[in-house]
Amino acid sequence: MPKSRMQLFLQQDVQSRALKTSLLVGSILGAINYGDVLLAGDMTADRWLKLVVTYLVPYAVSSWSSIQALKAN
Repeated sequence: MPKSRMQLFLQQDVQSRALKTSLLVGSILGAINYGDVLLAGDMTADRWLKLVVTYLVPYAVSSWSSIQALKAN
């Protein structure tokens, strides 16, 4: 029986790849978008929330693409 998308999402290799991608891409985007205000110490609550989302988006995209690749096999 084929694995469900949730089972694939919970696989260690999918999670590991998504976390690494999120840390790399999120850090680059975070530095581009918020580096100046981080260094100036001017981060507000809404900017912190947006920075968190900056990490969540590449995590979601990496997870989705990994699941799609595994489903294609």
